[in-house]
Amino acid sequence: MLLEVKNLSIYYYTLAGVVKGAENVTFSIGRGEWVTFVGESGSGKSTVAHAIMNIVPSQGKIVSGEVIFEGKDLLKVGKEELRKIRGKDISMIFQDPMTSLDPLRKVGDQMVEVMTVHGVSEDEARERAKELLEKVNLPPDRLDYYPHQLSGGQRQRVVIARAMVLKPEFVVADEAVSMIDVSMRASILELLESFREEYNLSQLFITHDIAVGKLIADRIAVMYLGKIVEIGPTDEVLKNPAHPYTMALIQAVPSIARRKKEKKLKITGEVPNAANPPNGCRFHPRCPFSSETCIAHEPELVEIGHNHFVACHHPLH
Repeated sequence: MLLEVKNLSIYYYTLAGVVKGAENVTFSIGRGEWVTFVGESGSGKSTVAHAIMNIVPSQGKIVSGEVIFEGKDLLKVGKEELRKIRGKDISMIFQDPMTSLDPLRKVGDQMVEVMTVHGVSEDEARERAKELLEKVNLPPDRLDYYPHQLSGGQRQRVVIARAMVLKPEFVVADEAVSMIDVSMRASILELLESFREEYNLSQLFITHDIAVGKLIADRIAVMYLGKIVEIGPTDEVLKNPAHPYTMALIQAVPSIARRKKEKKLKITGEVPNAANPPNGCRFHPRCPFSSETCIAHEPELVEIGHNHFVACHHPLH
């Protein structure tokens, strides 16, 4: 395995109390594999993504777990070694290109800097930056543009190009298409796919849109209130969802709903406060199949099919 995440927990210490952003999250990603995390806002998927890069906000703390990348625990390596790994071996594509790009610097300078800090000469770095812009279908003269001079889609292409300049083995893409116009999303996903084919790229893709996951993922993990509730091969999860929450996400998207006449699950209420999550199964207050067992006991991930796991006392199959 290229990446192994074991029992990862991240808490946020706020005025409202301790928010368990993610708790005991465990999964792995193989070489060349793409795994998509889906879930509503606040489910913990972006929290996991940032923790893998060992970048959490000041009020957050990684309280337990391991993030093993090529045999090294990224949560235990020194700052200098982590700096060498970031960008070169692991890279990240952030949600908002306007905040991930420095508005006061030309995009070319920002791309070149990623390479020079890893020992690439200035001339070689600039040539490489030009090559990458061409790969993402932008003319080389865009190196001399400032971020505000580019469209939203162009900025995201620059962010992707910058993430790929050192040919990383693994990329974390946090809501990489959520702020892009719908008409541009397919082209951005195709762009990522082209890098996968060229570099044998592995990727963790974070999205709130399960339909996007269908397009690019080998496996899908569904998160709810800081927990993985289902994970498995994409086709299997979408065709045979075992968790009621997964089924509800699928039924909310007509393009991937399994059968038009299928009775829709009725999910009531709002997502509970993460600072005071329910006992037992965290989904039980909204679940139509909730029982006393669900209220009293938290379900563990159990394998129900080949590489298909669900955390539910009353799985749908």
